[in-house]
Amino acid sequence: MAGILECPPQEIATQLAAAGTTRAWIAPDANGHWAASHPLLAPLARFLGESPDQRGHEAVFLAAGVRSDALLAVFLHHLDRGQAQGGVRRQPYPTLADFVSDGLRLAWGMGRKNALAGLWWSGGKGLIAEPPQLGGQAHTEHRRRVYLDFGDFVSSLDGCYVTAEDAGTLPEDVATLFERTRFVTCIPEAFGGSGNPSFATARGVLCGIEAALQEVGSLRIAGARVLVQGAGNVGAALVDQLLEHDVGAVLLGEARVTRLHELSDRFDGAPVELRHTAPGDSSLLREPCDVLAPCALGGVLGPASIPELKTRIVCGSANNPLLDETRDAEALRARGILYVPDYIVNRMGIVHCANEQHGRLHPDPEVERHLDPANPQGIPAVTRAVLRHAAEEGVATTVVAERMAAQLALQPHPLYGTRARAIVQALLRGDWHAGDCKPTQG
Repeated sequence: MAGILECPPQEIATQLAAAGTTRAWIAPDANGHWAASHPLLAPLARFLGESPDQRGHEAVFLAAGVRSDALLAVFLHHLDRGQAQGGVRRQPYPTLADFVSDGLRLAWGMGRKNALAGLWWSGGKGLIAEPPQLGGQAHTEHRRRVYLDFGDFVSSLDGCYVTAEDAGTLPEDVATLFERTRFVTCIPEAFGGSGNPSFATARGVLCGIEAALQEVGSLRIAGARVLVQGAGNVGAALVDQLLEHDVGAVLLGEARVTRLHELSDRFDGAPVELRHTAPGDSSLLREPCDVLAPCALGGVLGPASIPELKTRIVCGSANNPLLDETRDAEALRARGILYVPDYIVNRMGIVHCANEQHGRLHPDPEVERHLDPANPQGIPAVTRAVLRHAAEEGVATTVVAERMAAQLALQPHPLYGTRARAIVQALLRGDWHAGDCKPTQG
């Protein structure tokens, strides 16, 4: 059998079940050494202890779905600011190592995003390893089972993590989660929640683009050429808003042919070119533009693609667009390309749902203030501050943004202190890992 780190995530779920449980954890002990709840995960504990993506993470929880057999995970980073919050991403992963590395990076990014936004949330992320492709009704039924399982998993964690929508998770999936857990946001409006956050996320990215263009000096959205990679809900909403600001031209790339067909009527007659890009095809990134907005999955910018870029600004909604945060941000700086860190501008998704429990206002001043140029914590001001300080110091923008976020991430929640950390420690000390996330109904 291949080493556990090279195994497909689905196989780990099977091995957990064979070991007599559907739950497991991996976390640092009092000396900072990572340990696992079950011997079969000892190699994963060693991997976490040595991973460059492990930067102050406090725990990783795993579960095998009892309805779906899918591998589920929750990653928690720095729990000083309160409960960990971050959406649940559902996608295929070739190996357990890929699965875990992505979760670590995404949870870290959520912690930075929440801190810079001034939200009293810590960094968290949920992952669902998508099993082999199913078709038709089998896919629909399996999807529902997966999200019922994930909802039970979240409830079992006693509120240290609050989930939400993310890539691969749709509003109807959030409704399914809400059947099984109260620790979820982006709840459909029909249930009193804030609904789909995609439009709000796109508004924040647009603010970041405007601020970056102002720093360039001679450019405005009106007349600019913008390349948007990814035509999902956020990418398409960003194009809508760019058109409202009289953008000169948009090149919109998407891997799903069906999605391009859906959008052909929506953008008919507008200065928008739709282009099909096969998975792994980076040719789109070589097109000349004023702004490149990565709005698909992460890791699209690295040593192979950065030398080929023909843009002045990179600013998009995708989480972790850089393969390596330090190396690739410096490579962009060396080429004279302004890079706006993703966790500054894509905050509006979580901002949109951060205060769901406190009721609704339309428009909501607690949301709108993040778009206000006069607000020192808003997206325009933070973007400009990071770009200017980076230029003055001669460093990559990620250095400045990380420094700002790291200080804020250590501020304790003003009401509940480190309660979330206490919940995690109780789970680790108790017998949580010996139980099952079994449904009580449904």
